[in-house]
Amino acid sequence: MKKNRFIFILIIFIMVMAACQKKQDAAAATDAAVDGNLLVEVKNMTSEKFEHFFAVSGSLEAIQDAFISAETSGQIKTIHVQEGQRVQKGDLLVSLNSDITRNAVAEVKNALDLARIVFLKRQELWDKNIGSEIQYLEAKTNKETLANRLKSLQAQLDLAQVRAPFAGIIDNIFKKAGELAMPGLQLMQLVNLKRMRINAEVAETYLGKIKEGDRIEITFPTYPDWRLPASISRIGQVVSEKNRTVLVQAVLDNRQEKMKPNMMVTLRCRDFFAPAALVVPAIVVKNDLAGIYLYTLEQENGKTVARKLYISTGLTEGNRTMVVDGLAAGQQVIVNGYNLVKNGMPVTVKR
Repeated sequence: MKKNRFIFILIIFIMVMAACQKKQDAAAATDAAVDGNLLVEVKNMTSEKFEHFFAVSGSLEAIQDAFISAETSGQIKTIHVQEGQRVQKGDLLVSLNSDITRNAVAEVKNALDLARIVFLKRQELWDKNIGSEIQYLEAKTNKETLANRLKSLQAQLDLAQVRAPFAGIIDNIFKKAGELAMPGLQLMQLVNLKRMRINAEVAETYLGKIKEGDRIEITFPTYPDWRLPASISRIGQVVSEKNRTVLVQAVLDNRQEKMKPNMMVTLRCRDFFAPAALVVPAIVVKNDLAGIYLYTLEQENGKTVARKLYISTGLTEGNRTMVVDGLAAGQQVIVNGYNLVKNGMPVTVKR
């Protein structure tokens, strides 16, 4: 009983759906025909601008991004910053233990003070032709040697103070107070996000179609609604043997700091431009065994009919296709109803 009831409901449902579809088809037929002719829309062909673009993936890097290390060896005494902290150029980041050097500086300063007094005395005597020349020269040499020694020690003290080479953000700190710092051993990473560089690998086949200064558009998978205009700042001079690509770079202003190093981007680059071309919707272009065609309007025996026209097409960008041969300015191309017409069929143009 339940099975028969289910079948009955299903039959009723199918009959209702069929009736609705019949009404829709009748309405569509009424809308699509005028005086028995198919109702179509057309595009009057005139010359217009046509551009073609190709897309390539790239990644971001900060122009100022450095792993900071000490210029001399020593034990880390104090780390003056924290991760995430903003610093200015010249700010003190790390202090190394420099007690031995400071003691040596104090000793040399005392010795230099005495050497200056001795030198002045020897100079006074020498000016009065008293004493030997060798004593005067020894005093002068001793003073100059100690002065140079003091400069060297003070330079060593400066090396024990690690300072920021540019303004930015401390992103990572790799060492702790008490650990050993050495030249070339990373202490921390400092990055400035205000200016970013895009690096993209572009196939060598496009080398003849792009140049430095060309305008491009940047999109971000991370920010789907964000598009930025930019220009090519540099094209590499060497083609990679591995993948036959060349490096293309662009520089971006990042004042809001939304862009981050290693973030993926897409570059949209123009490789073709025609200031005046005949362009049709890509969807109206069809193929058969004879070639590529579309439908245009023609007047025959006082009637407007659809006529199949074979053409040669160029590039397609989005939903626009450039026609390079077979179509002339002033002709009318069917852009709505193209999938219903046949060659020679009478049609009526929708006004």
